[in-house]
Amino acid sequence: MTGLLTERLRQASDNAIALWTTLARARGDDVFHHPAFTAIDGRRFRIMLRTDAPDAAAVADLTELARARRGDGRAVVVEDPFRVLDLGALGMTAGQLPVMVREPGPAPAPDGVERVETPAELAGAEDVVVHGFPLEEYQPYRPGTVFPPGLLDQATAFFRKGTAGACLAMAHGGVGGVYWVTTMPEHRSRGIGRELMHAVLRHFDDLPVTLTASRSGRPLYDKLGFATLGDANWWR
Repeated sequence: MTGLLTERLRQASDNAIALWTTLARARGDDVFHHPAFTAIDGRRFRIMLRTDAPDAAAVADLTELARARRGDGRAVVVEDPFRVLDLGALGMTAGQLPVMVREPGPAPAPDGVERVETPAELAGAEDVVVHGFPLEEYQPYRPGTVFPPGLLDQATAFFRKGTAGACLAMAHGGVGGVYWVTTMPEHRSRGIGRELMHAVLRHFDDLPVTLTASRSGRPLYDKLGFATLGDANWWR
């Protein structure tokens, strides 16, 4: 991996940590920052690695934290975009998801996509993401628990295409990150995701844009000019 791609992977990781920290604080979840990782105590216990070279003590701290929370009966997920951890001894297994980046460049004008501006619009976008993605840990769904209205005053940007699709984006660390690009099942294969991404790319017109792609979403991102930085390990 070239120096630029390594830097983009680090920026993507920093952006994701900033996004999850912002969400956690809006939701009232606890956040713990270790020099090598960030832990978020929400519906799931999420640990996010911050560095591609954690020392032995940091790995031991992370491993013990994951072990303890699993011992408490918590659902634990450890995000390792650098693929340097081995948590198999805890009984955890790693699934891979590609981390991707698109450098700044022209993007078509989106058709029918609006930036969310009001609490009512945010509630509609939240409903789409919770049910369309779906977010199983937030079922049964209670409005305002995933995206509290206070997020509208944070460094986040929500986009929606009516009730058919929605996504969340955030600028941090020199890149724009995009999350939960969602199309409701009855509207899939109609270009909704592409229009949402056009809106995001226009919004971040002078920034690289990073994301973690689902396997089904990757063909769209390939067509939009995203390059793969590597497959992140998601330990569960």
